[in-house]
Amino acid sequence: MPRWDGLDLETEGTGISEPLSRQVNLLGSMLGQVTREQIGEELFEAVEALRLLCKRAEQEDDPSLRAEAADRIAALDDEAITQLLHVYTTFFHLVNQAEQQEIIRINRERARRSGPADWPLGPGSGNGRADAQPRAESIDAAVATLKEEGYSLDEVVALFEQLDIQPTLTAHPTEARRRTVLRKQKRIADLLATLDEADATPAERAETLDDLYAQIALLLGTDEIRADRPTVREEVEQGHYFLHGPIWDTIANIHRDVQHALRRHYDATAEVPAFLQYRSWIGSDRDGNPNVTADVTRWTFARQRRDTIEHYLEELEQLRDDLSLSRRQVTASDALLASIEADAQEVVLADESLHQYRHEPYRLKLCYVEARLEALLDRIDAADVERMAADYTADDLLADLDLLAESLNEHGFEDAGRSGRLHRLRSLVKTFGFHLAALDVRQHSGVHEETVAALLRAAGVEADYAGLSEADKLAVLEAELTNPRPLVADHDALPAPAPEMMEVFEVIRALRAVDPDAVGSYIVSMTHTVSDLLEPMLLAKEAGLGAVADGAFQCPIDMVPLFETIDDLDAADDRMETLFTHPVYAAHLEGRDGFQEIMLGYSDSNKDGGYWMANWALHKAIHSLGVVCDDNDVDLRLFHGRGGTVGRGGGRSSQAIRALPPVVHNGRIRMTEQGEIISFRYALPDIARRHVEQLVNATLTTTAEAQDETLPDAFAHTVSTDSDVAAMMDRLAEHAMGAYRDLIGGGTGPGWQWYTTVTPIEHISRLPIASRPVSRASGEEVDFASLRAIPWVFAWTQPRYIVPGWYGTGRALSQLLEETPDALDTLRTLYRQWPFFRGVLDSAQREMARARLPIARQYDARADTEASFHDTIVDDYERAEDAILRITDQEALFDNSPVLQKSIRLRNPYTDVLNLLQVELMDRYRSADEPAREDTLGEALLLSLNGIAAAMQSTG
Repeated sequence: MPRWDGLDLETEGTGISEPLSRQVNLLGSMLGQVTREQIGEELFEAVEALRLLCKRAEQEDDPSLRAEAADRIAALDDEAITQLLHVYTTFFHLVNQAEQQEIIRINRERARRSGPADWPLGPGSGNGRADAQPRAESIDAAVATLKEEGYSLDEVVALFEQLDIQPTLTAHPTEARRRTVLRKQKRIADLLATLDEADATPAERAETLDDLYAQIALLLGTDEIRADRPTVREEVEQGHYFLHGPIWDTIANIHRDVQHALRRHYDATAEVPAFLQYRSWIGSDRDGNPNVTADVTRWTFARQRRDTIEHYLEELEQLRDDLSLSRRQVTASDALLASIEADAQEVVLADESLHQYRHEPYRLKLCYVEARLEALLDRIDAADVERMAADYTADDLLADLDLLAESLNEHGFEDAGRSGRLHRLRSLVKTFGFHLAALDVRQHSGVHEETVAALLRAAGVEADYAGLSEADKLAVLEAELTNPRPLVADHDALPAPAPEMMEVFEVIRALRAVDPDAVGSYIVSMTHTVSDLLEPMLLAKEAGLGAVADGAFQCPIDMVPLFETIDDLDAADDRMETLFTHPVYAAHLEGRDGFQEIMLGYSDSNKDGGYWMANWALHKAIHSLGVVCDDNDVDLRLFHGRGGTVGRGGGRSSQAIRALPPVVHNGRIRMTEQGEIISFRYALPDIARRHVEQLVNATLTTTAEAQDETLPDAFAHTVSTDSDVAAMMDRLAEHAMGAYRDLIGGGTGPGWQWYTTVTPIEHISRLPIASRPVSRASGEEVDFASLRAIPWVFAWTQPRYIVPGWYGTGRALSQLLEETPDALDTLRTLYRQWPFFRGVLDSAQREMARARLPIARQYDARADTEASFHDTIVDDYERAEDAILRITDQEALFDNSPVLQKSIRLRNPYTDVLNLLQVELMDRYRSADEPAREDTLGEALLLSLNGIAAAMQSTG
């Protein structure tokens, strides 16, 4: 009898859907059986006893049951606690995959219902409906809406030509899982999908269940924690796994979806540009990461180029199989035949290929293309970038593919030219070129200032540049940026960090010489002043990246300010106005065709001013930047540095796009995709496609709406200084920031000391999940100012306070309601009608629903500090809950999102056990008096961090 036979798969009344419940119970039952076999019956009984105690504690509102669970844990030895952590963490890895399969199942069901009723053949022919409507938030839905609103085909294509959507992968340390674990989860997800196939035979299901059982056993026996921190090169390879896997296929599918939508609603197809492209920071973002060197960036470029060309060769081989047209059956265009003759003069093909394809011009042409790409591979050498330069570019490849498509179109094979493998490959080449994803380079403004100061001092221009006023700095920079001579001949002789910084710009110059699309933007972290943006321009000039012409410096890459603090966000429009009118920068901007990218930091602004102030300051800054760019005739692209958690700007990207001020809905947008969010959104092809189509739908429809002057927008001017709503939001944000800053005390008082004791921040700094340190400062001591936003949020999430995602809401809303008699009616109206306010309030209540203050009290009770802030947080929570329920007309938090509400309730008993295990380990670690035991407990604590991160589906 199979070991999975007879498992109890009945639901437990959790309220989740029956398919999800059965999958969760199947996985849980298999894990229980594996636990008995691998670890023993005694540990399995402990797993069940602790879960049931925590479940009863919640259901019966009886804290004594939770205390009993804590007492049982205290009686366990270190090894048993570690084994429990493994089992519970594995459970959440499995549940997370089941939930993703549920998302896929629901989306596929909705897609089936949205199709036409007249499918000619196949098992899905009965799924359509005569009155079918396009699936919500799909590309089909966007095009259908435009058609209903009277847009012509040409006008729809023109809108696609406006789109410039650029998700950007980063190596931010928020993915706690090893790549090995991610792959096992992917395998388990595939097996769950197989079990859901309606036409699977009994034998196939039995084989799948056997394999699933084996995979769960292997997952339980796999180390959760990396033995060492990943290197930058390993992070690059991880990014390439997604770019060359799910993202690669998603791009092709999205372009195909556009053609299907145009055909369905306009009975035509049309060429659209690469409206969706990816960028990457992995291997090029050096802000606070000394491991990202110039050599690493060279290697990253070479690796991306090699892998991309190799993928094209695979695509070309498949296309060659398709295009079997013979000149003895059909003709080919004169242009195609002429190009083959030209190829023969430049490229040597094997006699065998020439003979084999002598009657098949399309295949022969593809052989020449493949030969050119193979020659490019032979030239790739990370140690010698200049050697990679070649005459055959990505544009040349696209031109050859276009030639094939045009010949097919001319001779009656329009569908083969506009769809299928050829259309797929043309879409890929337009999107990825040979560079795959343009690399952004980012560095802190302070490093630029140090380097400029060293250059000016060595050149005898200015002995103390850092000590100058802003006006004097600008005068020096203007003089040097209009002077064609270099400052220093030997950059290697300069003091650190200047030599490495200059080498970075030299690498950018070298990469662009090979492929102008290889490097995207140069981003300046912590942009506080105008000089912060002119300084890297001077470094670019010094490295020969650009030149002075007609008394003005022209830099060939975009210089991007990153505004991150509350003060910088408030001043962002004034600083950009000054930049736009500064003669040196105005000349640079003219050379960039009036284009300016501006990046906004969602993480550091929250860490600086708290949840409500950060969100409101960002919204105001976005509006004011849109206005100042319009006033100066500047083509703006906003780059949103959003993290995965609500406290770092996380949430559904499509909803965030719709909530932006209308003035910036111009079709251009960038956003970061970080760590665990990359895994969640892109690990499974169906979810990747859904995420991307929602991005495209939101950007396309909001761009159209912003251009439609007939559409009213009651809240288009809410951020103007004379708006009553803006004044109310200002007060709300100020009240919330006051509460937040009282809590953290500037990062130096009792609040910071309590935070470092009650949260596991000490252990998070040791978690080997990224090459980047948790702090910008050197050394082991971490202070509030230098602590990065990711570990700051990660640490608040572990004990279930989740302060960055909601704290201050209680004081802000309650004070506002007390001060203004009609505030409640106004807030209810804003919640119903203003996407921005609704989004911020709903995100806050989501984080409050995920918080578990009774569990958090366990951490506070064992914190050895003079002051406790637990009751302060509880008070704000209760005030926030009361106000939110009044504003939203709900009976309980998150009633308006029952699916997520049920998911939280399902997870809580298991997550509570993980928290109690972590609390016990923190106690034991503090009292450990032997280095060996301290090491053992430290490893177990790292495992607990991973377990709770899996349970909460978030780190930082």
